[in-house]
Amino acid sequence: MFCADTRNKFLAVFEAIREELVAHMKSEKMPEDAIAWFSENLIYIVPGGKLNRGVSVVDTVTILLNRVPTDDEYFKAALLGWCIELLQAFFLVSDDIMDSSISRRGRPCWYRVSNVKGLRKVHNIAINDSCMLEGAIYHILKKHFRCESYYVDLLELFQEVTYKTEMGQLVDQITAPEDNIDIGKYTLSKHTFIVRYKTAYYSFYLSVALAMRMCGVPDVYELTGKTVEPYKEADRTLIHMGEFFQVQDDYLDYHGTEAQIGKIGTDIIDGKCSWCVCTALAHGTEAQKQFLYENYRKKCADQAVREQAVKDMYDDEGLNIPKRYEEYSKDTVAEINAMIELVPEPGAQDGLRGDRLRRDVFRVFLSKITDSTA
Repeated sequence: MFCADTRNKFLAVFEAIREELVAHMKSEKMPEDAIAWFSENLIYIVPGGKLNRGVSVVDTVTILLNRVPTDDEYFKAALLGWCIELLQAFFLVSDDIMDSSISRRGRPCWYRVSNVKGLRKVHNIAINDSCMLEGAIYHILKKHFRCESYYVDLLELFQEVTYKTEMGQLVDQITAPEDNIDIGKYTLSKHTFIVRYKTAYYSFYLSVALAMRMCGVPDVYELTGKTVEPYKEADRTLIHMGEFFQVQDDYLDYHGTEAQIGKIGTDIIDGKCSWCVCTALAHGTEAQKQFLYENYRKKCADQAVREQAVKDMYDDEGLNIPKRYEEYSKDTVAEINAMIELVPEPGAQDGLRGDRLRRDVFRVFLSKITDSTA
């Protein structure tokens, strides 16, 4: 987690963006109540999370430049970071509606807010609100980056990553529909696909790819006699890292403490297509699988008892999810570090060049994951 000063500096750019978007609404002669509604939507949804995705754009630009960014460079990097946070907000509002979720970040989901500025409850207006959050991304990109040589690259990145995320959401929705969960559809390969497309591309790859475009990293370049394709290197390494992050998150939902992860795990009661249940189904005995069918995602009076029974089964010596996770984690970190070491590194003579991929980009991302359980 980054320090308060880093967060506050980044948040100051959000306020500038919010004011800019509100001013644009006024220039379009939008009614005052609509402007107030949209402003509240932005404030309620966009800046309330950990902001890791957005700040990672700034971090990556700093690593690529190998120096502290100028004020203009910081502002542009932060703008791109906030565009990712707007994309995240778009996904969350939509996802909460599809999942009929109750709360998000300790507050009612946006579609469940009962009163917005004394106007009315949100309800299905949230569908349009989510679209406006996405639309705001392209307004910001056009206003601040249209004259940049990499403008089209930014547009393509957001469009491609959004489409991939929606593919992952589709598979997630039809694999684990809220009203008719069938864990017989849960497999490790399907979990990997969902994680890769629904989470990894926009949570890991997008931050780095945007920073690379801003810093002028080309699609291909030569370095110490080797042909480097930096975006393919980033895709290969960061998507694998994103999978690791989600597996860790799934494991901690069952095995972590509330103090450790900042929440009470609910994956078992909610019937999530988690790495833990997929692993149990892949390696458990027929009796254990039957037990899962009978107790996983049972929302009833004794759901806490059933949830604990599933956790106890995960701990069982024969299945031993903690040991399997420990082995997976150790092997995956080693694999990712090996992939990082294969990325050609700029030499000392290129120390001030910002248009070359650097291994520290990946090392910093990996440290955020491995340090999160320390």
